[in-house]
Amino acid sequence: MNRNSKNILITFGIGCLVFVIGNALYNGFEFESVREFLIDFTFYQLYAFVLGYSNMFFFNYLEKLPWKKSDGIKRIIIGISGSIIITLLGLFLLRMLTGMFYNDQSFEVFITNESYTNYSFGLWITLSIVITFHAIYFFKKNQEKKVKESQIVAQTQTAKFDALKNQLDPHFLFNSLNVLTSLIEENPENAQNFTTSLSKVYRYVLEQKNKDLVSVDEELKFAKTYMSLLKMRFEDSIIFDIPEKASNPESKVVPLSLQLLLENAVKHNMVTENKPLQIKIFEFEGSLVVENNLQPKQIVKKSSGVGLSNITQRYNLLTKRKVNINQQADSFAVSIPMLTKQITIMETNNSQSREDAYYRAKKQVEELKGFYGNLISYVCVIPLLIFINYQTYWGFQWFWFPMLGWGMGLIFHGFAVFGYGKSWEERKIQEILAKEEEYKQEKWR
Repeated sequence: MNRNSKNILITFGIGCLVFVIGNALYNGFEFESVREFLIDFTFYQLYAFVLGYSNMFFFNYLEKLPWKKSDGIKRIIIGISGSIIITLLGLFLLRMLTGMFYNDQSFEVFITNESYTNYSFGLWITLSIVITFHAIYFFKKNQEKKVKESQIVAQTQTAKFDALKNQLDPHFLFNSLNVLTSLIEENPENAQNFTTSLSKVYRYVLEQKNKDLVSVDEELKFAKTYMSLLKMRFEDSIIFDIPEKASNPESKVVPLSLQLLLENAVKHNMVTENKPLQIKIFEFEGSLVVENNLQPKQIVKKSSGVGLSNITQRYNLLTKRKVNINQQADSFAVSIPMLTKQITIMETNNSQSREDAYYRAKKQVEELKGFYGNLISYVCVIPLLIFINYQTYWGFQWFWFPMLGWGMGLIFHGFAVFGYGKSWEERKIQEILAKEEEYKQEKWR
């Protein structure tokens, strides 16, 4: 079922609900004929569709605006205030058209007979529905946030595993050991330096495997160490240009990203004395750029695409800023964003599984206590409101509004606690993980 069909069904259901409430309060369901019943029902549906769709349009417009996380209260105030204005205008136009074309009144007579009481019922009903929809909206956003956090947990672990696996690539180890063997015979001093640098590379890999971000200075320092390995292997066939430090010492990048990009450059390009590979690392507009002259190998094995794919996926989980790939006729460059804001990511660890289970159980108990507390409050407060309404003025039964609004909120609360929200969340997590698995299988450069 598409979105428009759902909106039609929702609006029709709201029209039926308002028809029942309106007649229970004012008419007592007393109709002289079926025709009168159908006319009254049609008018309720007309009002429901006009007011419902106008408020839906306004709500969708608000949803597209770039709200900040701290704008929750502001969004609610603007949403409710806008709905009040839209509802009053809609009611005025509908009542005017009904009076002038259906009841054959002049505009002057219509205006003379208008009063606030003609709008109170429609306004209160609309406000109750709008508040309910806001509650549903923020509940949905909260669920999406939980799904996003779960996605970050799953994908961060997968990305770290892929990065670590890429560093321990047997081909890389094989080449490194071959270089070491030749250096031992030709230049023992360089062999010792090579072994020291190689140990630093893997020490850094092991140190960073549980981190989501590292400072740019740390990554540049590690890149120099890795470059020394490449320099010992290719000697004058490879040329590096790298800054000493970042312009902003607080800036951070994804760990091992520079090593992956350097390895990618060496893997896909010829590295000879006649055609040396020139790799330059520099800052540009808040990003760290790794650029090399493009001289593709004539015969190259099919790429697994782990490097760029790994970096891109991790950045997609951390920030809206994108990893940019720029290939020209004679150069290839990849720019990775340098992040300056603190990013907190939930970490998972197998040794903490019991603690996690205890936390989930405790959280579920708290949710149950919250729901039952809400239910007990509802059962106690609503009869009290009915009694107050009856003792003060029974001619206007205003208790329906809090009873229905609170009741709908209680139903959604129950769905969230007893499974509906959880099943929706789990289903979304599985859908996201399935999409990410397909994404990983695509071809990357």
